[in-house]
Formats: sequence, C-alpha cells, structure tokens
Amino acid sequence: MQLIYQMFPLALMSAVPLILGALGGLYSERCGIVNIAIDGTMQIGAFVACITIIFCERAGISNTIIPWFALLTAILSGMAFIAIHGVASIHFRADQTISGTALNVLAGGLTIYLCQILFNGQKQTDYYAMTSSFTKINVPILQDIPFIGPILFKNAYITTYIAFFLVFATWYIVYKTPFGLRLRSCGEFPQASASMGVNVTKTRWAGLMFSGALSGLAGAVLIMTTSSYYYIGTVHGLGFVAIATLIFGQWNPWGVLAGGIFFGFAQVLGYFSSSIPLLSGLPVEFYSIFPYIVTILVLILFSGKSAAPKASGEIYDSGKR
Repeated sequence: MQLIYQMFPLALMSAVPLILGALGGLYSERCGIVNIAIDGTMQIGAFVACITIIFCERAGISNTIIPWFALLTAILSGMAFIAIHGVASIHFRADQTISGTALNVLAGGLTIYLCQILFNGQKQTDYYAMTSSFTKINVPILQDIPFIGPILFKNAYITTYIAFFLVFATWYIVYKTPFGLRLRSCGEFPQASASMGVNVTKTRWAGLMFSGALSGLAGAVLIMTTSSYYYIGTVHGLGFVAIATLIFGQWNPWGVLAGGIFFGFAQVLGYFSSSIPLLSGLPVEFYSIFPYIVTILVLILFSGKSAAPKASGEIYDSGKR
C-alpha cells in the first residue's frame, strides 16, 4: 500500500500531459480531422510557456501571475500552430497525415532555431532559468479521506485538477451539447450533417482549435511540472503516446482518463523497480523504453477494436453522397 501512495502522485503528474494531449486529439478526430501533430504542438506549447516564464521573470512580473500567463500563451500558441494544419487539411484538402507529420518536423526545428536567436546561439533555453512555476499542494480536509486522500489530494499539482475538470468538461461538451452533436456528426458523416444545415468547415475548424489549445496546454504543463528549461528532447515523443492514449480510451473522455493514468504508471515504473521483486533485476535502460513498448502493444491490441469516427481523416467533399 505504501508503494501505491508513493507511485500514484508521480503517475498522475506524468499522466496529465498525456490526458490533455489525448483530449486535444479527441476534439480533432471527433470532427473528422486526423491530428498527429499533437507532438509538435506540445513542443510549441512547452517552448512558449518556458520563454514566457523566463522573460516575465526578467521583467519583474509577480511570480503568482507568471504560471497562469504561461499557460495562456501556450494555449494561444498551440491554436496558432495547429491553424497551419487547418489551412492545409480543410481548405487546401491536403493529406492530413502528411500535414501533421510536417508540423511535427517543423516544431522541432522552429523551437531550436528560436532558442538560438533568443539565447545566444544555444539550442536550449537558459538552464534552470525557470523559477516561477507550479508547486505541489495539499488539499485541506480532502487529503484526510482514507486511501483516496493521500493518492489524490496530497503532493499534487493544481494542473492535475485542471485535467480532471477538462475531462468532465469534454464529456459534457461532446455528448450533452448541440455543438458536441454537430462535432460528432461531422466526424461520422459530414455530408449528412451538411444536409441538416451544419457548417462542416466551421465545425471542423472549431474542433481543431480545441485540439491545438489542449495540446499546447499539455506541453506547458509538461515543462512546468517535470523540467526547468526547454530543449529538443523535452517532449520526447509523448505526443504520440497521447495518440495511443486516445486509441486506448476509444475516443471517449473517461477512457482517455483511464488510459492516461495507465501510461503514467508505465512512465514512473522505473523509479520504483527496486521495490518490486519481479522488476528489480532488470537493466535500467529497460525502463526508458518501457512506456514506448507499452504504447506499441496497446496499438496492436486495440487496432482491431477501434471505434474511431468513420470520417476521420477523410477530405470533406460537399458533393459526395
């Protein structure tokens, strides 16, 4: 039991960026746009959040405001970056997979190029420059609840509760609102949606903007809870793990939450391997690749049971019947 108390807060910390990135993928795929640029958008969000904190600290802005401002700039930058994907895939009808791949490559090169401009030729931001970030908190009263209290309400970042709220908000928006119904219809049969008066182009743009906002937020949360500077390996492929989380969760917000926690445990398992008899003898390098091995296995196991939106990835043709 003590091991669970130690592992769960770290697993949640690792799970939050995956949950947020997967929710971003949910919005885009539910409206019919395949977005494999989640990884690149997370890189942009992480970079923008980092430089926002660094330059706001240099300007003497209050430390209590800076983290929230960093989240906002990461959200806006994620939306601006994913808009490139929207122009290419919605208006120019480019292949969505190729467009997303190009954005992932662009994000890595662009952030390092900007680092070199802003930080005297370095390929990373100033080391340990970020001092204004979120800290772990204990929630009064709730932390005293037996079993649940110590694992959910002690030594947790506020971003964890933001992620939980966004899971609930996404479920409500997607399944309980007229906008959510239009979003899902555009991802299943856009021509039928158009015949009922739904503007498919605007709906897909809205879903893509939600996707960019949440993916940018995921990158900001990642760097503000697990790092103190930005470099090319900050995100290290977690955007693709977020896509696996979306598939694992079968395009459902609650499934995404469960999948994120599952992959979160896979990421922190190495820290506690010495306390688990069956794992203590394995080489340290195994735990570095373990989350990605799990990702591949999940994709293999769930590929035949996929419940992806039927029109996801299809170019919308208003004349098609």
